[in-house]
Amino acid sequence: MDEAIDRTLDAVGPRLKRLRLNRGVTLTDLAAETGISTSTLSRLEAGLRRPTLEQLLPLARAYGVTIDELVDAPPTGDPRVNLRPIPCGDGSVVLPLTRRPGGIQAYKFVLPTGNDDAEPDLRTHEGYDWVYVLNGTLRLVLGEHDLILRAGEAAEFDTRTPHWFGATGAGPVEFLSLIGRQGERAHVRAAPKQVPAE
Repeated sequence: MDEAIDRTLDAVGPRLKRLRLNRGVTLTDLAAETGISTSTLSRLEAGLRRPTLEQLLPLARAYGVTIDELVDAPPTGDPRVNLRPIPCGDGSVVLPLTRRPGGIQAYKFVLPTGNDDAEPDLRTHEGYDWVYVLNGTLRLVLGEHDLILRAGEAAEFDTRTPHWFGATGAGPVEFLSLIGRQGERAHVRAAPKQVPAE
């Protein structure tokens, strides 16, 4: 078998495990959803078994990705990103806007109307986040700061700081998020402000 094909197939297991862990799904839950036994799923993730098409199809459906994304197929020359919304169960939807692994990842989040009295569940993780609000009002709790961001406003922060996002009671919110590895910031360049001639 071709070496490149071997490398591609060997990388599927870790990718499957990463997808499952990122979505907070157990092997038992995934087995119930896909009809693939937990032992087979475990062997696939550990790279002890190579996936078949019959296994990749339900896994792709469960994760809301294409089979090309599961196996990291080589690009076809089409620059369009296949927008596959990922429902989060609480009415939120995440749309991945990048398709290459590594580097800064871009996402669009759509959050339903929030409860202003809700107690935020602050989280931390490695990385750096840049957020830009498209529509609505975003509540960002960042450490001891409780901030309200409106359309057109942006924030950036180290994700090791405890943080939480949510929509306010004013309605749903849509925002973009660029997430990079620790120390990797999104560099935003803008043209200098033009001063009118007198």
